[in-house]
Amino acid sequence: MSKIKLKNVRLSFPSLFQTSMFGDDDTGKYEATFILDKVEHAEVIEQIQKQITAHKKDLKAATLGADRICLKDGDEQERPEFEGKMTIKANTKKRPLVIDRDKSPIVEGDNKVYGGCYVNAIISLWAQNNKYGKRVNGQLDGVQFNQDGEPFGDGAIAVDAFDAFGDDTDEDEGF
Repeated sequence: MSKIKLKNVRLSFPSLFQTSMFGDDDTGKYEATFILDKVEHAEVIEQIQKQITAHKKDLKAATLGADRICLKDGDEQERPEFEGKMTIKANTKKRPLVIDRDKSPIVEGDNKVYGGCYVNAIISLWAQNNKYGKRVNGQLDGVQFNQDGEPFGDGAIAVDAFDAFGDDTDEDEGF
């Protein structure tokens, strides 16, 4: 397993401080999806693809379905933020290192890392061959905040969505 550094990639679906949930079930894993621009990150995408090819050889699997490989073409996914991009999902059972630009630790309460921000990350690819089948997976080793970005679907309501009103609490105008 060799380490791959992802620089200035967009973070999506982060579960970095608590394990992720699938429905009502705790997966027991910390995870994140990283969005790579096909042009800007072409070199690292090629490096990832070479490692995937090597792992497929190790697995004696000439082909694996797209659902069996951690690197995906964003154009084949139904998310507008993935269009024209590649995505790679990585997870780990051990809480990953999460740090700021100055290498100081980031904790959940800092609200510093979120879906849509830009990060640097270190991941490792590995081949799985067990009762669940053959796959090439990504292991999440660490994440470093790089810069803010437009948040993905956080559902936040802007202050401007509300009307100002006085202190008269006797009137119940409702919503």
